[in-house]
Amino acid sequence: MKTTTRTALATGLATAVAAALLTATAPAALAAAPDARHGGHQGLQAALDQAVTVNGLPGVTAEVRDHGSTWYGQSGTADLATGQKFKPQDRFRIGSTTKTFVATALLQLEAEGKLTLDDSVEQWLPGLVDGNGYDGSKITLRQLLNHTSGIANFAMDETVSKEFRGEAFLQHRFDRFTPRQLVGIGIGVKPSFAPGTSWEYSDTNYVLAALVVEQATGHSLAQEIADRFAKPLHLKSTYEPAADDTGIQGPHGRFYSKLGPFDAPTLPVHDVTELSPSWGYGSGDMISTVGDLSTFFQALLGGRLLPPAQMAEMVTMKDPKAGPTGWIPNSHYGLGIGSITLSCGEVWGMGGAINGSWSYTFGSRDGRHMMSTQVNGDWANGEAWGPVAVFTKELEAEFCGEGKK
Repeated sequence: MKTTTRTALATGLATAVAAALLTATAPAALAAAPDARHGGHQGLQAALDQAVTVNGLPGVTAEVRDHGSTWYGQSGTADLATGQKFKPQDRFRIGSTTKTFVATALLQLEAEGKLTLDDSVEQWLPGLVDGNGYDGSKITLRQLLNHTSGIANFAMDETVSKEFRGEAFLQHRFDRFTPRQLVGIGIGVKPSFAPGTSWEYSDTNYVLAALVVEQATGHSLAQEIADRFAKPLHLKSTYEPAADDTGIQGPHGRFYSKLGPFDAPTLPVHDVTELSPSWGYGSGDMISTVGDLSTFFQALLGGRLLPPAQMAEMVTMKDPKAGPTGWIPNSHYGLGIGSITLSCGEVWGMGGAINGSWSYTFGSRDGRHMMSTQVNGDWANGEAWGPVAVFTKELEAEFCGEGKK
C-alpha cells in the first residue's frame, strides 16, 4: 500500500490495512505458559504503553482470554478532551471483522441446507451483478467470501475515493449509501480478473454476501446477527447499526483520525466518532467490544458456531498476492478469517479498520488463548503501516514473549 493514496472511506481503509492484518506462512504450535509478571502480561502492557508514548496514539486497550483466565489492560485515554480512561465495556467500530460475522452466517445457512457455497450470485440476487464484464451466474458465494470473485472494490472507485480521502472525508462522512448502490459502484469498475483465477480483497464481495443472507432468511442482516450470535453468545454490546445511526450506542470513547499517512506525526487530529455506517454494510460497519469479540472468536474457533464441514471450509486458506490492494506476500485468508504467523507460531482471527478505530482479535486455533485489542486513532508515528505495527508487537508480546517460546 502507498500511504500517499490512502483512502479515508471506512471500508476502503479496512481494505488497505487488511493487507498487513494477516501475514502467515506454515503453522506452528503456540505455547500457552503465561508470563509470571504483571499478571502474566508485562510484555503486553509494555507494548500498550509504547503505542501511546512512542507511537503517539490517543489510547489502546486489550483483553486476553487464556485457558479460563481473563486479563484487561489499557494505556492512554479514551477521550482527549476529558482524559477519560478506557473501560472494558467501551464499544467501538470493528471494521472488517464484520466480515467474519457475515461469513459465519452464510456458512451456518449452508449447514442448515438453505444454500451452498457453490450457488451462484445470480441464483440469489438475479440481475444485480451483470454487465460491464460481469456475469453473476459465473461467480459463486464461496468466491465472494474468499475474495476470488474478481468483483472490484467499491471503496476504490475513483469518485468515491476522492470524496472520502483526506480533508474531503470531513464533508462526506455522513453520506449514505444503500447496499445496492455500493454494489453498483463496484461493478461500475471493470472486473479485476475472471472469477476464480486470482485473489483481490474487495468489500463489494461482502456487501453481496450480506444481501444473500437477507435473501435466504427473509430477515435483515441486523436481525440475523442478533439472532445467530449476539443473543445466544450474550454479546450485549455487539450489533449491526442502522444506516442512519451515525453514533455509537452505549458506553464509548472518542475516535480520532489524521486523515493522512499512517506515520505522519505533525498532521492535525480530527474527532471522527460520528459517521455514516452505511458505507460498511456487511463489510465493515458493526460495533462491539474487546470482550464480545473474544467471546465470539472463542466460540467460532472452538467449534461451537459451525459444524466441522463448514469450519473446514472457513479455514481453507488462500495465498493472496501483492497487488493493487496492497496485500503483502506470504499471507493467508480463508472465508472471512485469516491467520498470522508470529515468531513462535500461528494465530487465527481477523482485524478491522475504519476511520479512527482499528482493532485485532487473534488467538490459538482452538480459541482457548485469545487477544482482542483496539486503538482509537488511525496512525502510529514512526510506523508506515500505522496501528498494524502496534498490534504485531502486542501479539508477539502476548503469544511469544519471555517464557512462552
